[in-house]
Parts: sequence; structure tokens; C-alpha cells
Amino acid sequence: MNKQRLVLFIPLVILLLLGILFWRGLSLNPNEKPSALVNKPFPEFVLSVLPAKENPDNLIQATRKNIIGQVSLVNVWATWCVTCRAEHEFLNQLKSEGVIIYGIYYPIDYNEEKLSAQVWLRDLHNPYVFSVIDEERKLGMDLGVYGAPETFVLDKKGMIRHRHVGDINQQVWKNELEPLMQALEKE
Repeated sequence: MNKQRLVLFIPLVILLLLGILFWRGLSLNPNEKPSALVNKPFPEFVLSVLPAKENPDNLIQATRKNIIGQVSLVNVWATWCVTCRAEHEFLNQLKSEGVIIYGIYYPIDYNEEKLSAQVWLRDLHNPYVFSVIDEERKLGMDLGVYGAPETFVLDKKGMIRHRHVGDINQQVWKNELEPLMQALEKE
């Protein structure tokens, strides 16, 4: 008879365990994505820089060496990305405050979007020191990017110190990125 009563408590124990798992899951931040690259060097790359609209044939190449030496942000963006448009004004504000930002342009179809990207940067202003074109998405794959926007914080040695998924806004900047970048500047 005691075994039968214990069996009645099994659903209650299972429900209690599921409740604990749901409670834990709801307390997690969906924008916090672990990155295996944190505290590892930014990947090597050789990519074309998105040309200025005024001089579209002036395609120069950029490499990892061009982005190391100072604390900076590397922002993955695309013209098809609604959230990228939402964060763009804030990135321009950060640039005006002296924050160094590099871009990785992440097109779906490079031939169709090259002009769109040039117009975007002309009309919305360009917050980037330069923006490379990740046409084959190899750099994005090396970084573990699965969408845009995503932003990486680099230290002076070119080590990835943080990855942020989603837009950068005033709250993210003040609570997450600015304190980290200030600490990295002092290293």
C-alpha cells in the first residue's frame, strides 16, 4: 500500500522539477550568447572594404592587422536588417564621442545590395572606420555570427573580449560595453 502512495507523488515531483527548470530558463537573457572566441584572437581575414559611393571602383583590402592596436567595436550589419537600422543612429553617436567602430557588412546577395549599402552609409552617415564586405560569410562563420546585428569588443591586442547579440542602445552601452571598454583602455 505504501508503494502505491509513493507512486502518486511522482507526478508532483516531476511537476516541481519542471517548474524549477522553467523558472531558471525564464531568468536567462536571450541576448547573452556564449562565444567560444572570447579571450581568443579575432580571426584572420582579407576582405574588400565597402567602397564609398563617390568612388565605387576603389576596392581596397583590409586584414586583421588593420583593426588591432586600439580598443574597438566590430559591428556586423546588413541593409536587410531592421534592427541594424534602429541601432545605426546610436553607432553614429558613439563615433562622434570617439569610439572606434569597424563594420562587417553581411549581405544576402552582394550584387544586389552593394549599392544599397553605399546609399545606406551616405544617407544615414557612416559610423565605421571602414566596413569590410563578408560576401562569402567566411568571417561571419569564423566568428559564429548567426545574424545581424552582432558586435564584438576587441582589446588593443586584437583579442575578442566580449560578444553582444542584438542592437547597441544607450542601456547596453552604459551597462555593458562602455565599462568594459574603459577597463580595457587601462590595461
